[in-house]
Amino acid sequence: MDKKLERQVYRFGLIGKNIEYSFSRAYFSNKFESEKLPYTYENFDFESINEFSELLKIKNIKGLNVTIPYKEAIIPFLDKIDKKAKKIGAVNTIKFTKKGKLVGYNTDYYGFIKSIKPFIKSHHKKALILGTGGASKAIAYGLEKLKIDYNFVSRHQSKVAKLTYDGLDETIILNHQIIINCTPLGTHPNINECPKIPYDGITNNHLLFDLIYNPEESKFLTIGKLKGASICNGSRMLELQAEKAWEIWT
Repeated sequence: MDKKLERQVYRFGLIGKNIEYSFSRAYFSNKFESEKLPYTYENFDFESINEFSELLKIKNIKGLNVTIPYKEAIIPFLDKIDKKAKKIGAVNTIKFTKKGKLVGYNTDYYGFIKSIKPFIKSHHKKALILGTGGASKAIAYGLEKLKIDYNFVSRHQSKVAKLTYDGLDETIILNHQIIINCTPLGTHPNINECPKIPYDGITNNHLLFDLIYNPEESKFLTIGKLKGASICNGSRMLELQAEKAWEIWT
């Protein structure tokens, strides 16, 4: 650890909207307590990303995490963006340099690769990414690194998403052996929600990955499990991306 960082009391936090649940706050608060580090971690719940300018007036902030819906909107406020984050087009980690510059990084892709890799089998050749937000961009980058082809699915067809939920059928599901939910559908307290896809096309050859971690098993994953698919939630991915963010900050 950086000795200068260790000597001073710094503040860390999470930028997002409706983030009272906050995995990051609990994770880092527990980390600081267990390692006896004199730091704080707090939520900065913004109605608009423009509130970020006010946050910059706070002293002793060393690093920030960024979550939905600001992973893309935060970019214009930064002084520099890491090469990987620039390629992804989304930032989930901000480091405040000694000179007061703000540098954006993306650790989501790292957490995703490390967490999904143990579940991938030789027949997992193609993936469907449900959603087109900032998180989905990191997932796409991760799949490219894993040499897995993918298609985005969204409510409306676009240059990014050639497939729509209304246009999905069982054949498309069969041809994509990995399905990744990057939408908030199913997050507590709305646990009875799930992406509207043809679940009858899911088989025991499928792997369903949900970025949601609360509940531990979303409706999306429960249906997949009932169809015989392998399932994985987003908790391990979050832990790994958080540790990567800590490396960047320190």
